[in-house]
Amino acid sequence: MFKQKEIYRPNVGIIIINTEGNLMWCRRKNHDGWQFPQGGIDENESPIEAAIREVEEETGLAEQDLNFIWESKSWFFYDVPKERRNNYFIGKNKFIGQRQKWFLAEIKSGHEKNINLLKNLPIEFDDFIWVTYWYPLREVVSFKREVYRELLIELLPKYIEIKK
Repeated sequence: MFKQKEIYRPNVGIIIINTEGNLMWCRRKNHDGWQFPQGGIDENESPIEAAIREVEEETGLAEQDLNFIWESKSWFFYDVPKERRNNYFIGKNKFIGQRQKWFLAEIKSGHEKNINLLKNLPIEFDDFIWVTYWYPLREVVSFKREVYRELLIELLPKYIEIKK
């Protein structure tokens, strides 16, 4: 029998905030939804190393473009609907969902010009917008909604602190 963490793919998610306090919201390349940048943690990679790598792969932003200022205290879990699980085979592992460690990164002033969704192939996203704090709760796919709600509640004190 699998332990809980073994059936959930280890993953990181990154919320990128601009100098106006808006969040980077990205459209998946196949137009099946919008989300924050996220991706798997490779073997022997720490969550922060994965976050830095995933941000660069998905948005073109390098570590020097960002200040990583927050890490979630806990891991967040969600199940992927059965009809979408065909993408969740990694090596010999079959996952039913993801367990995520989340980060908040502030884009440095003037570095928005470095966003390049086409920098790495294959591309993950084909568009992005800057949105208000609670906007993602209305727009994220339903199976991620509870994780986003819990995440944004946990992050809120830090968000308020940096907005001052």
